[in-house]
Amino acid sequence: MTPVVLIAEELAPAAIDVLAQEFDVRHVDGTDRAALLSALAEAHAVIVRSATQIDAQAIAAAPRLKVVARAGVGLDNVEVPAATARGVMVVNAPTSNIVSAAEQAVALLLAVARNTAAASASLKAGEWKRSKYTGVELQGKTVGVVGLGRIGVLFAQRIAAFGTRLIAYDPYIQPARAAQLGIRLVGLEELLRESDFISIHLPKTPETIGLIGPKELQIVKHGVRIINAARGGLVDEQALADAIAEGRVAGAGIDVYAKEPCTASPLFGFDNVVATPHLGASTHEAQDKAGLAVARSVKLALQGEFVPDAVNVQAGGVVAEDVRPLLPLAEKLGRVFTAVAGGVAANVTVEVRGEVVANDVSVLKLAATKGLFASVVEEQVTYVNAPHLAADRGVEVALATSPETIDHPNLISVRGALPDGRVVSVSGTYLPGPREAVKLTELDGFDLELDAVGILLFFRYVDRPGVVGAIGTLLGEAGVNIAAMQVARREAGGEALMTLTVDNRVTPELLANAAEAIGASAASTVDLTD
Repeated sequence: MTPVVLIAEELAPAAIDVLAQEFDVRHVDGTDRAALLSALAEAHAVIVRSATQIDAQAIAAAPRLKVVARAGVGLDNVEVPAATARGVMVVNAPTSNIVSAAEQAVALLLAVARNTAAASASLKAGEWKRSKYTGVELQGKTVGVVGLGRIGVLFAQRIAAFGTRLIAYDPYIQPARAAQLGIRLVGLEELLRESDFISIHLPKTPETIGLIGPKELQIVKHGVRIINAARGGLVDEQALADAIAEGRVAGAGIDVYAKEPCTASPLFGFDNVVATPHLGASTHEAQDKAGLAVARSVKLALQGEFVPDAVNVQAGGVVAEDVRPLLPLAEKLGRVFTAVAGGVAANVTVEVRGEVVANDVSVLKLAATKGLFASVVEEQVTYVNAPHLAADRGVEVALATSPETIDHPNLISVRGALPDGRVVSVSGTYLPGPREAVKLTELDGFDLELDAVGILLFFRYVDRPGVVGAIGTLLGEAGVNIAAMQVARREAGGEALMTLTVDNRVTPELLANAAEAIGASAASTVDLTD
């Protein structure tokens, strides 16, 4: 069945084209609740912007849902905890609109400084009042930047070109980093007292809501102009209107509001307030970038791959290019471990060796955890819910790293102890190059050289003549073709491990019959079909 991608709001045509190549793309009006809930019943992915609410009810209405994508930065309209509980990945486009948002803040600041909007409206109304709309220059002024995230930095870099002095408040950035940007870090109160212009660039969190309220507006520098193109609610709109009415604040540029859509605000009655309807991301470039970014993320999610922009994945963030090819290996090792163990381990250690550990390899632990539970739970196992599945079952998954390895450029091992005291281990490596390959190199101390692809069978037995022939005959009679076979042993007549790659799935009955036929002490199968 072709996965269904439901688009609930307007999306860039280029993004739709990308999705339509591989998926069944359907459209629905996300603001029509009944239509949305009905359409979600068959959706594997849903893409929204800001108007569609994806809450617990919507997620419950979508039993096949694997990913919710927000074509933008914020996630105010997506109930992330409900999605996480269901193993549904939530992605957004965190860098798609940062340039547009920074430029919008600059535009509002300039418009407020020069009374551009009010002067334009006056002239269009038939008035010529030059002196009424006298503004101020930016050169030599102090601009306070509240929040030095990506957008705040872009804003600061642009506004510095006007010859301004820059100060900033951000408790999460190091002074040395701010100094590199030519910005002096100060406390919030000092910023409020010194700034001629204040521009806010913070996320909306319980700590930042109402950050600039009545108390803060009492201590601002007289004649300050305030810009908020970040999130509604960071500035108390009524308190700001009061400060403007009293003359303490000379003007404001506002693009966002506590409740949106907003068509009535105490700020709208002032000529020295430039108000826009949340246009921070409303450029053709930002919309194209957001659409294409979430389209790529949706493709990765529906293919079961790691998604760098997933907000509810514990190892979220950019995965280094050296690490990314190891993700399938780690997941396959987890699958093999569980198949050989025959159940869930009490604790597991994922060990990564080689130069690759110079990067952040925590995502490899996550991938291995995903593999550990892929065949033992009924619900879909994703990068989102794999850690929760482990925690719910009391399985501790640890990560160990070492830059040293022998015989292989990189090596991942999954080792764990079972409740009955048995210890199981499986190792593998990724071989780069034109004929890149993922290989199993070790299983419970037996050396292997086996491609980690297709359907694999494992038999543990006492080494003796005739076993290989017996297995070949039995599988042949059952119509199961053997693609590859390998036998490993420590000594003649001792314990041996036979591994086979076969073209057909083997039923539990056939596996048990084969094990009995050769007197195997253990037999298992795992499907590593890509």
